Amino acid sequence: MKLIDPCNRHLNYLRISITDRCNLKCIYCVPRDQIPRLTHKDILTYEEILRIVEIGVRLGITKLRVTGGEPLVRKGVYGFLQELSRIDGVADLSLTTNGLALKDNLARIKAAGINRINISLDTLDPKKFYKITGLDLFQQVWAGIELARDMGFNPIKINIVALNGINDDELQDMALLTLDHPFHIRFIEYMPIGESQMGSGPLLLAPDIKKRISELGQLIPVRNAAHDGPAQRYRLEGALGEIGFIHALSHHFCDRCNRLRLTASGSLRPCLLSDHHEDIKGPLRKGATDDELADIFFKAVQHKPSDHNLAVGNPSRVCGQMRAIGG
Repeated sequence: MKLIDPCNRHLNYLRISITDRCNLKCIYCVPRDQIPRLTHKDILTYEEILRIVEIGVRLGITKLRVTGGEPLVRKGVYGFLQELSRIDGVADLSLTTNGLALKDNLARIKAAGINRINISLDTLDPKKFYKITGLDLFQQVWAGIELARDMGFNPIKINIVALNGINDDELQDMALLTLDHPFHIRFIEYMPIGESQMGSGPLLLAPDIKKRISELGQLIPVRNAAHDGPAQRYRLEGALGEIGFIHALSHHFCDRCNRLRLTASGSLRPCLLSDHHEDIKGPLRKGATDDELADIFFKAVQHKPSDHNLAVGNPSRVCGQMRAIGG
């Protein structure tokens, strides 16, 4: 049996949040009033995650991405990544990180079987980096990105949340990185998830971002490959890397979404932009069989909405915090 939802979408991609902890305090992720963190007993153990993943793989999951919070702050993560990479049937395994711990741990990441990494980096300006994240550590992140390139990680995707009035003046500079570096630069529309320090001003949307980037030259379409995400991909002429735009709000890609999310607290979420979730940790810890846990996968899939209810100009928000969902 496969994980096919009521809209006939085949769900074969699981994003795994292994912690709600993060060593940055980004303004669009962390509220002014700190939300209590999950306790140790509230978070799935690595053994529990591996069991859930193995069940998912038997149901057709072939692509995994490990996220957080910041996954590299969790003790034992490198051994866990190695165990994930050994699961038969996983065709694609990647890691999303804020990059703070990259430079000193890239060898361990590669040894664990990870060759693809996504790095969240919303600015190339060290002063803005401090403003956005709360720490003056831009150079540390950039050194990790350069070392990852030199060590042959491919692709290296740099995820940029487009923030009106904050980093909108850097869009072209970020895109120009692709001329000399084999990076995949991804511009992502800000999504109102959980509590944050962001105001309610106008959003910077992908069509406007694309218009500004196109002033640099012709954007040549790049064909999507197997296991690719929802980004509309382009390349500037002669560029080593590529540029992508993720229209989460302005032109959502729900009709071809193939994702489930396993949260740090042990729930399966069929949609990032919906608060519906199915508890899998509780039954697992009460002794549920593999078949019973598989039924929870199927239940989550049946509740995957046809599309999300967020739209440009819509004040509604998702209640869950991104750091514990796994964006």
